[in-house]
Amino acid sequence: MSHTPEKLEKVGETKFRIRWDDGHVSEFGVRYLRQQCRCAQCRDEFTGAPLLDPESVPTDLTSAKAALVGNYALSFQFSDGHGSGIYTFEALRQICPCCKKPA
Repeated sequence: MSHTPEKLEKVGETKFRIRWDDGHVSEFGVRYLRQQCRCAQCRDEFTGAPLLDPESVPTDLTSAKAALVGNYALSFQFSDGHGSGIYTFEALRQICPCCKKPA
């Protein structure tokens, strides 16, 4: 089942919150989002294997900007200069850091 966001909200410089159409709320740390990036610089395009060492992401990372990509995704501009990742709503729901997974 696919879920769509009802509300997207930047929470300070270090968090991003999504309220989904089923009432679930996902709150992501900016560093966590950066570590989960699926762009070609961060993941092998053919195998999907991570190329980014998660520990190399600065602990004080912030996000200057979050923007919609069409009606299906978000992009973030991070303080480390990275901004090429596209985070689909489906992927964001899958990587929600809470223990409650989508039905």
